[in-house]
Amino acid sequence: MTSGGYDGPPPLGPDSLTWKLFGDWRGLLQGPWAGSMQNMHPQLGAAVQEHSIFFMERLPRLLRSLYPIGGVVFDGERAPQTGAEVRDYHIGIKGVDDQGRRYSALNPDVFYWAHSTFFMGTILTAERFGDGLTEDQKRQLFDEHITWYRMYGMSMRPVPETWEEFCEYWDHMCRNVLENNWAAREVLDLSTMPKHPSLQWVPDWMWKLHLKVLGPFAVWVTVGLYDQPVRDLMGYSWSRRDERLHWLFGRVVNLTFKLLPERRRYHPRARSGWDREGGRLPADHPLVHTPARNLPPVEYRDSPMHYCPKV
Repeated sequence: MTSGGYDGPPPLGPDSLTWKLFGDWRGLLQGPWAGSMQNMHPQLGAAVQEHSIFFMERLPRLLRSLYPIGGVVFDGERAPQTGAEVRDYHIGIKGVDDQGRRYSALNPDVFYWAHSTFFMGTILTAERFGDGLTEDQKRQLFDEHITWYRMYGMSMRPVPETWEEFCEYWDHMCRNVLENNWAAREVLDLSTMPKHPSLQWVPDWMWKLHLKVLGPFAVWVTVGLYDQPVRDLMGYSWSRRDERLHWLFGRVVNLTFKLLPERRRYHPRARSGWDREGGRLPADHPLVHTPARNLPPVEYRDSPMHYCPKV
């Protein structure tokens, strides 16, 4: 694992719009959207199908990943190091899919596609579950997402140069590149999702009942976030009534969210970034890492493929 990141502009800080919008708990609502959109990429989907243990530990994996992913934005001067660590988790993820196509998680086109879903997820969360965005704010977020991406130390070749070019890139990916594959469909199937380690006290029958309600609702929320070409690709219909109800759900989420104390609206990694910048914590305070309950299964903890801090 390398110790450095990209030698370029300074990381994003509290003056950025990304800091204000990325890293709050509303982002969890687009989790299945981000996961399925990422997996629809042929190379990324193959990598997940053949290398990932996500489907045996969905909740710990999701909650664990939020720490380093958020750190690339909120770790200040340490963000390039965090970005390099995230990049290097993917070094050994490569192979040949069942159609004979080679794939690599460090292919710049693949790596940037995953990052672009984080960027678009920020926009969708703000638009669907927040106060909305102006065109100028979207352009600002686009410029900031380039700085954000530089923290990984990856090739900048696939990164569009303007917001308009990005919109063309996104539309092209949705219409011409993404595939309806096993990995994407599996993200949307919550029927067999294992309980989080902290929820083992919940009876199995109650957990299954919970999933019968949560699963269809989560898919509905996700389909509402898809571009129409992606809905068509995955075989989902979407009516005007669905759109209206989805909009109303987003308004309820936004109003409820504003009732929370401001500091409690953010993930711990984001909150610690704000605390360092605001003087609540010293600038060199140790980074916040995932609690032990989110660690990978014991037999996978020594793999360089997994974020597994010593807790």
